Amino acid sequence: MFDHVTVRVSDRGESERFYAAVLAALDRPPTYSGEHLAEWNDFSLCQATRACPPTKRLHVGFAAGSPQQVDAFWESGTEAGFLDDGRPGLRPRYRDDYYGGFLRDPDGNSVEAVHHADVRPGGIDHLWVRVADLDASRGFYEVAAPHAGIRLVDEHQDRVRFAGDGGSMSLVRGPSTEGLHIAFAASDDGAVEAFHSAATAAGYADHGAPGERPQYHEGYYAAYVLDPDGTNVELVNHHRG
Repeated sequence: MFDHVTVRVSDRGESERFYAAVLAALDRPPTYSGEHLAEWNDFSLCQATRACPPTKRLHVGFAAGSPQQVDAFWESGTEAGFLDDGRPGLRPRYRDDYYGGFLRDPDGNSVEAVHHADVRPGGIDHLWVRVADLDASRGFYEVAAPHAGIRLVDEHQDRVRFAGDGGSMSLVRGPSTEGLHIAFAASDDGAVEAFHSAATAAGYADHGAPGERPQYHEGYYAAYVLDPDGTNVELVNHHRG
């Protein structure tokens, strides 16, 4: 579902120390670290700037292969001096076998490791993104959904949830999440173009027309649109040769 999710951080060194520690407990070593970016496959971070402030009010749940990995995630974070946000344990309000542990990253975002019967270890299991106008945000993601491989699966008065292959994203009513970039995987270049066309025709702000982005790699074909809260939403197809 998620090709990648990128957060901006106020202190790259401290945030990289946090994510390196807790993701190592999930058998997720860094896949890249350079001047502008640190990356763990589908999750990355970059230094915030005055023009691009740090990510706030985000919840990200990483998939764990077992309850023991959830325990190790939480222990690695608390032993490194980071804030507990909920000890590991069952959370039956989500589902009977939902086992999660929660921490706060250096910018105060809620970061979780979760295990349940349907989890796919090695990636992002879910995001919770706060939105100022739930109906407006739902409308945007309903436009994006057919092209991004997601569908509306659940709705409540204060939140809605979209799900795709191996992951989900909940939109939660509240002060907006800031400084977030979400990229969905596209099946082909046509899906990228259809997403951009549908979203801009519906009045959403263009943030980058469909095209190649060779600065990432040869064959990186993507388009970008801003959702109603200013989140940079991307659809990307990777093809080489």
